[in-house]
Amino acid sequence: MTLTKQATITPTPTALPGQQCPTDSRPWGTFTILDEGPGYKIKRIEVKPGHRLSLQMHHHRSEHWIVVSGTAHVECGDVTELLTPNQSTYVPACTKHRLHNPGVVPLVLIEVQNGEYLGEDDIIRFQDDYSRQ
Repeated sequence: MTLTKQATITPTPTALPGQQCPTDSRPWGTFTILDEGPGYKIKRIEVKPGHRLSLQMHHHRSEHWIVVSGTAHVECGDVTELLTPNQSTYVPACTKHRLHNPGVVPLVLIEVQNGEYLGEDDIIRFQDDYSRQ
């Protein structure tokens, strides 16, 4: 029997051990950048009950959303779906999308962004409950 040693790639976290990752507040809830590197960013997103993010689109990134707790009402292109814990969806680049928490408990999800540019300014808003541009 021959054993092969596999290479281990360790991502660089956004916070050092023992430190918390920075959390950013929005009118709908919060997001925390858990990790990022060339071509990817991983966030923990928490949406307050009854709140929703803007109807938006990104030119330079796609997103994967995995529900951790709560219920997510997702609009992606012409598709609307309801996701519960351990369910996920994919949001392609250049696709209008929106996330809404229709429940009475916070919605927590993990968002994995992939793309050539992952800045917070790559957002085209079509409708926003909080009058942001």
